[in-house]
Amino acid sequence: MGEENKRRLEQQLWNIANTLRGKMDADEFRDYILGFIFFKYLSEKMETYANELLEEDKLIYTNLDEKKDTEYLEAIKEDALEQLGYFLKPTELFSAIAQRGNSDEDNFILDDLTKILRNIEASTMGHESEDDFEDLFSDIDLTSKKLGRTEEQKNTLISKVLAHLDDINFELKNHDRDVLGDAYEYLISKFAAGAGKKAGEFYTPQSVSKILAKIVTTNKEKLKSVYDPTCGSGSLLLRVAKEVKDVSNFYGQELNRTTYNLARMNMIMHDVHYRKFDLKQEDTLERPQHEGMKFEAIVANPPFSAHWSANPLHLSDDRFSQYGKLAPKTKADFAFVQHMIQHLDDNGTMAVVLPHGVLFRGSAEGHIRQYLIEDRNYLDAVIGLPANIFYGTSIPTCILVFKKCREDSDDVLFIDSSKHFEKMKNQNYLRAKDIEKIVTTFKQRIQEDKYSYKASLEEIKENDYNLNIPRYVDTFEEEKEIDLDEVSVELKALELDMKVTDEEIASYCKELNISTPF
Repeated sequence: MGEENKRRLEQQLWNIANTLRGKMDADEFRDYILGFIFFKYLSEKMETYANELLEEDKLIYTNLDEKKDTEYLEAIKEDALEQLGYFLKPTELFSAIAQRGNSDEDNFILDDLTKILRNIEASTMGHESEDDFEDLFSDIDLTSKKLGRTEEQKNTLISKVLAHLDDINFELKNHDRDVLGDAYEYLISKFAAGAGKKAGEFYTPQSVSKILAKIVTTNKEKLKSVYDPTCGSGSLLLRVAKEVKDVSNFYGQELNRTTYNLARMNMIMHDVHYRKFDLKQEDTLERPQHEGMKFEAIVANPPFSAHWSANPLHLSDDRFSQYGKLAPKTKADFAFVQHMIQHLDDNGTMAVVLPHGVLFRGSAEGHIRQYLIEDRNYLDAVIGLPANIFYGTSIPTCILVFKKCREDSDDVLFIDSSKHFEKMKNQNYLRAKDIEKIVTTFKQRIQEDKYSYKASLEEIKENDYNLNIPRYVDTFEEEKEIDLDEVSVELKALELDMKVTDEEIASYCKELNISTPF
């Protein structure tokens, strides 16, 4: 799909969002639209798959009679559950229900639509895909009064949204699997921009995702596993997959139920087979769901300085016990780092986005930082990012890169890219050249005046393990020398101008017969 078609698709999707705008908050109508996009995707995939199975018998899936052609339907269902992980009857397909909702007769579809969404989940029960489809549509509440006061009003609004979506050609048959995925991420970014901080919790700007993904896939064509302990909508995991030929397995954990549903939808919509991803919904720090597992690549954008229990019992947890101290209750940043370090494989790379405070805050955080550098020598690079590139927060952030078996174990690379960006209307934006510069500098460990520096472990020790980037990358610009004679001439000229202006004001005051203001 070309850029022009992609833009047209994005515009259509945003038009649908505007149908619901004003009736509910951005994060609420996001749930409806993305849920229906997912339903449409599943329907088109089901229809295409069924038609391929029926091709030999020269039959079309939507022409099957559900009462008479039961033998065909049972055979298709068995195959679909094995290959796709779910099943939809011809009358349950998105296009069928959308057309019904916008017809002149029998156009009340809310009850049937609710049943269909539940049937998708129910069709997977007892099959391998059950966990991946369970409660996927739980955020689509078709009884909500926000859709309308009467059942007819709700039905009209939902039918209108389905009709808009039915007009969009996602071009699934072209096998351009990123068409829908990119449109989906576009919508998430638009919602995130509109919904403020709340949305920022589940969306990482694509520019930052690219940097993290390129870093953890350095010199690798295939990955056994990639893990994100705060996976949000899954965009970071999917971005990593774009940088290599193959990722065998995706793992993630997410606390927020709605966002967890989005992540599972996002995986399926990006054609990641249900057997290849294992996403869990729980509190990562308090109740980790992938205990004992090691991952080759780890990426994360945890909630900045989140609160956590910091329960002393955690000191007996393998993730934290070796450090001797826990991250503070009000700042869980290093708790996430410790959690990820525990899950990092010996040949793996981990890249995590954190607030700048982790670089220099003292007490327990300073102790943990020192242990990671002095005792373990896991810290590979510190990358400073520009301020205001995340939705909902303007604070400057950084990327910390960790490896258990470092190739360059005598130094830590510091990169200061805080001044390399383009200023947009509401956000700062990392351009392609800014991303490329960061990644190339990291991969080749380049030292560049006022941009990057390789600090020896001894230097870091001398700085008491304070990683504040200006301590290592000198970005000081000498001010231009001031010519006092030139300044004197300018001041005299300015004084002359002021004298002329005062004379003009005085003459106007005289004409108006009022006193001068000086």
